[in-house]
Amino acid sequence: MSPNGASFGIRNMKFNRYAGGTGRILFLILLFLALLLPAEDLSAMTRKIQGPVNIESDFLDYRKDEDTYFARGNVIIRFTDGVLEADRVSLNKATNEALAEGHVVLKSGGDILQGDTLRFNIETKSGATENGRIFMVRNNVYLKGARIEKEGEAHYRIFDGKVTTCDGEIPEWSISGKEMAVTIDGYGTVKHGKFNVLDQPIFYTPYLIFPVKTTRQSGLLMPTLAYSRDKHGVDVEVPFFWEISKNLDATFYQRYMSKRGFKEGVEFRYMISPDTYGTFYADYLNDTKDIRETSGSIKRDWHSDQQRGSFYFNSQTTFSPGFYLRTDINKVSDNWYFKDFSSQNYYKSNYSTDPMQRFRKVSFDADKALNSLDSTVRMVKDEELYNITALARYTDDFRSPSNDETLQKYPEISLYTVRRPLLKTPLYGMVNGTYDYFYRSEGQKGHLYDVQPVVTLPVRLGRYARFVPEFSVQQTIWDRNDHDEENSSEGTHQGDRQVYRMEANLNTEFSRIYSVGWKLFDKLRHVIKPELTYAYIPDPHQDDAPDYVQRIDETNGLTYALTNTLTARMKGEDGTTTYREILRFKVFQTYEIDKVEHYYHEVGQPEDEHFQDLNMELNLDPCSFLSFSARNRLNVNNGEWWKTDYDLVVRDQRGDSAHLQYRYTEDLVKEINLRVNAKLTRDLDALFTIKRNEQDGKDVEKSVLIKYHRQCWSVDVGFADEGDDQRFLLSVSLYGIGN
Repeated sequence: MSPNGASFGIRNMKFNRYAGGTGRILFLILLFLALLLPAEDLSAMTRKIQGPVNIESDFLDYRKDEDTYFARGNVIIRFTDGVLEADRVSLNKATNEALAEGHVVLKSGGDILQGDTLRFNIETKSGATENGRIFMVRNNVYLKGARIEKEGEAHYRIFDGKVTTCDGEIPEWSISGKEMAVTIDGYGTVKHGKFNVLDQPIFYTPYLIFPVKTTRQSGLLMPTLAYSRDKHGVDVEVPFFWEISKNLDATFYQRYMSKRGFKEGVEFRYMISPDTYGTFYADYLNDTKDIRETSGSIKRDWHSDQQRGSFYFNSQTTFSPGFYLRTDINKVSDNWYFKDFSSQNYYKSNYSTDPMQRFRKVSFDADKALNSLDSTVRMVKDEELYNITALARYTDDFRSPSNDETLQKYPEISLYTVRRPLLKTPLYGMVNGTYDYFYRSEGQKGHLYDVQPVVTLPVRLGRYARFVPEFSVQQTIWDRNDHDEENSSEGTHQGDRQVYRMEANLNTEFSRIYSVGWKLFDKLRHVIKPELTYAYIPDPHQDDAPDYVQRIDETNGLTYALTNTLTARMKGEDGTTTYREILRFKVFQTYEIDKVEHYYHEVGQPEDEHFQDLNMELNLDPCSFLSFSARNRLNVNNGEWWKTDYDLVVRDQRGDSAHLQYRYTEDLVKEINLRVNAKLTRDLDALFTIKRNEQDGKDVEKSVLIKYHRQCWSVDVGFADEGDDQRFLLSVSLYGIGN
């Protein structure tokens, strides 16, 4: 046991020659050699040792008059987290001064310290090395200097020093200076510094600060620099990150736009437990830009000093497994917010559909095409046999000059049960029920009660078919509490509706496995699944229902479908077996036995016809380099495709990729989108984006970004034309240091 309580162990020790001393001296020298390396961090040259120590040397000696111990000749000291190598290592017992000389190499955790000599105090953890070099593996930083002094656990002072993240003897860029101070997981400073390219000085700076961070730390984050010709002018944003505590942090955003003014934002993030966390964000701008604009039914004639901003709160609080409160609140000051800031905003940067991203949960793509914005608060109780959810939803409609007529839902309480056997019969049943209160300042509003019991009877028809009849009754009751004279005649204030549903599904499945022995696949499984579904809903008699009641169409139709799938079995080089659905093709259509009028009629959808649209869905995914999907609808009565959507993605092993997208809906949408990422050379990439509205004959967006990247730096040059604005981008990144 060492004096500071650290434990150590000796596994073996090799000597070619031993001079002087006794067994007690041997024990002491092992003790102090074990203390030579403890309590120093990897980035601080040494680390506290916990566990066995293995010491090898050619010669070991103790000089009593100097109270000093010596290990000489190919000294190698191995410990739990690293290795120290030197020609000679000595330790003065009285001063605790240790000295390693000759080809000194300290390796720990992947970081490497090299020098001619290494002198340090094992108590104060400070010391110095001559002609030293340090490599910090966590962010690939190289430090070298004529003299490196270590002050404390993770602070260095370097004289006639140089720092870079480039590999090689002659780095492509470096920062050098007469005196440098570096704090690991903090910042570095340079006095009388020079920025060098291939070791040739390019410019001089009397003082420079740069980040040397490997973990979450308070400090400045990378700025954003851009120029917008029409919307913002010179655009600079500098974020500052503040680690308040282990479970709480904040980021402050300072953004200057020469045509609009200063926009200030703040984000707070907290995590109490893996299931309880949240993010709050808000920003404010006193907009000084004069704007006159009309878009659809909304218009603006703004002069300076428009007070603008946004607010966002996303959180989850878990009380017990399956019982939690989730909020997703989004508010902006005006209908033009995302149109003005579509190129860069907090919401666009934090948009994600990945549920594992706790702090990137913005659920909408915040660009200028956004027509509405929802805010929700829900409390959920999720049990094995049922789910109860209480919900409040508020919607901002950006297409309307006023939100007074927009229907809001608060609260909604819903109950869903799991389909279960009914007593000891072959029947299965479940019950769904909801209560809603719909509110708006102008228009119909009130209560809505809805309950729907469902009964099914699954039946196997031998080995090849399955028949599932289903019957349900949906009871809807409304109670309006608006007193607007204009709306009083548009439906009864109190009433109800019964909807009877009967469905029956008959399906079967045929499959066959083919041994193909191809390079990519060794076997293919082909499945053909035909199915028939009959649905009957008599006239619900809902003409007097308020406009906030969802209409249900009268139905008496037969839907037939055919699905083909191909699943491949693949074997990897390591012998593992994986499966991939390489093809899925489904065709389905409904035949209305009785001609009915659809309440919610889509443009292009057949009216008063027996045969409804022929729908086709195709997914083709044969390998990681190619995927294709199609969603088409054909009006069989006039022979016209009134809705067609295609997506094609092509990739290669180099990293080239292309994504072509086509969207068409008759009289509404006709657009082509293309995104190409081309690796022109090993170091040069080009990214092209084209979005074109064929309906109006206009280019929505055209952009190009050229990226030149090396092992330790990159340059991005870009231009974007979005129709109503043009933006220029220039970004230089020094990897491991900043942008």
